[in-house]
Amino acid sequence: MTRYQRPAELYAGLRLHQNEHTGGCSPKVREALAGLTREQIARYPPYAAAVDACAAHVGVAADGLLLVNGLDEGILAMAIAALRTRGDGVVPDAIIPRPAFEVFDVAVSAVGASVVPVMPAPDFSFPLDGVLAAITARTRAVVITNPNNPTGVSTPLSAIRAVARSVPPGAIVFVDEAYIDFGGESFVPELRQFPNVIVGRTFSKAYGLAGLRVGLLLAQPDTLAPLRAAVPVYSVNVAAAVAVVAALDDRDYRAAYIRQVAESKALLYEACARWRLHHWPSDGNFVLVRTGARTRAVLDGVRARGMYVKDRSDEPGCDGCIRITTGVVEHTQRFIAAMEEILCGAQ
Repeated sequence: MTRYQRPAELYAGLRLHQNEHTGGCSPKVREALAGLTREQIARYPPYAAAVDACAAHVGVAADGLLLVNGLDEGILAMAIAALRTRGDGVVPDAIIPRPAFEVFDVAVSAVGASVVPVMPAPDFSFPLDGVLAAITARTRAVVITNPNNPTGVSTPLSAIRAVARSVPPGAIVFVDEAYIDFGGESFVPELRQFPNVIVGRTFSKAYGLAGLRVGLLLAQPDTLAPLRAAVPVYSVNVAAAVAVVAALDDRDYRAAYIRQVAESKALLYEACARWRLHHWPSDGNFVLVRTGARTRAVLDGVRARGMYVKDRSDEPGCDGCIRITTGVVEHTQRFIAAMEEILCGAQ
């Protein structure tokens, strides 16, 4: 069984390895949390305000939305609903293009289904032909991450449509939009035309709520029904429910952070060109950079300077690559300064 390897608890330095909001949550979130009463904490949480705020934000009806305890729980609910064996002796397949968030493999394995990987194109563009060729009668789910993690490359909506039209009856297409706040096109406006598509969202990235664990699943009501049955009744805690409403209310804070992410990416692109390191333009809040033979020196060097980045060398197509969170501009500048020292010292 595939198991998730929880990252080491590296909290003493600058965390540029988990794609978190490097500036923290909105002050309005802190105020909302501080305003929780003893009685509210003692009760099971109400969700109406959070559901209404989220539905208005993404532009769907309340019955087309499911709150989940982080997008991870949504992924597991999808696997439970779509990939359990049906007593016919057939082991269901989930097609997962590479590279991909490892939690998808973990969830598929947990319900006894099989992962069908599709290898990436050299430029990390979505491997549509490979995905279509992998679809069989056993296919019950296809996972598409848009924008992709760890590459930052977006998937054209036309490719998602093509996959949704090609899967067998009863199969679903799960579109992970964890990073859609930073770039790319959302499939949410097309959900009315595609009852076999589920979109996942998270508040861990652009809203700074990773520590509170809250996400969304979006689909037609009938499509969501089996997933609702797979999610515990009160899986989202009262602090998360209150925080979501406050975070969505502070549009200026979110917009300012998205601007900083764009500026940070531009600074890192410029630095990579100067260092002659290949990188991929990203629609996420991170950049994938090929450091090649210098990868270990870079990882050790930035850690010695009190910051962390993610080694993605074990992902298909990502040999010798690191992923750097690009959030608050000051943090990106610190990383670039560290890299200047490390790369000059390695010459």
